[in-house]
Amino acid sequence: MVDLHGIVPPVATPMLDNEDLDLPRFRWFLDHLLENGVHGLFVLGTNSEFYALSEEEKQAVMATAVQHVRGRVPVIAGVGATTTREVLRLVRLAEREQVNAVSVITPYFISPTQHEILTHYRRIAESTSLPVMLYNNPATCNGLRIEPETLARLAELPNVVAVKDSSGDLQNTMEYLRLAPPRFAVFQGRDTLIYSSLELGCRGAVPASANVAPRLCVEIYEAFRRGDREASKQAQWRLNPIRLSLGLATAPAGVKAALMLLGRAIGPCRAPVSFPTGDKMEQMRRALASAGLLLY
Repeated sequence: MVDLHGIVPPVATPMLDNEDLDLPRFRWFLDHLLENGVHGLFVLGTNSEFYALSEEEKQAVMATAVQHVRGRVPVIAGVGATTTREVLRLVRLAEREQVNAVSVITPYFISPTQHEILTHYRRIAESTSLPVMLYNNPATCNGLRIEPETLARLAELPNVVAVKDSSGDLQNTMEYLRLAPPRFAVFQGRDTLIYSSLELGCRGAVPASANVAPRLCVEIYEAFRRGDREASKQAQWRLNPIRLSLGLATAPAGVKAALMLLGRAIGPCRAPVSFPTGDKMEQMRRALASAGLLLY
């Protein structure tokens, strides 16, 4: 079973000016993240614009990531969809492309009961031998969450190995940690809470800001692991203004705009999502400068 831990960026998807996939730039970006010490790569997540990609494009992203990374770190592929049927089809795709694990966000647009969520994830897990990471993100799923009791039942399945908790609710994260078995990995999905979550027992984080400041995110984790709590906390303090500035735009435009400011442009988002302008771009520039990533 794959060892999931540390900082795992939800990799932003590079695009050409006409909004087509830019796979050469994608390979460059994967190398950039790996050179900065990340411990895994999560493609086709929310910040990857998975909702905007066709099935053919999703396959191209998976295949490119697996072939280019060559086992240097685990590649996790998002296979979330509204219906169980569609998720199962994407799981088959992920298996063919030989990703290391899949991540499944809760169904969006609809509001299933906890029993329906349990059945949804159970069918997915039982359909594959791939490790499954649950993905709890109420803000993007009509307020829908995986309740701790539901997660505890799902964690009994042998290949349900982790959860990304993007609720921003530390009480929820704590309940996940309390109720899940020791082998189960809880990952923080709210970038401003990485240090706090490591203190509670989380195995790592899946932070959007790791696209922009991968080395800084890795330092939060690595300093904590070597026992230097103060260095870990100080790295978190430096990261927070960056993450907060990403919220000045519709996700993932903040990530791509910040990369452009840093001279690492990976192209636009698919419309209607667009970059911030004017004062918002200046606020982002100041946040990057405050973290020492950009001269202001």
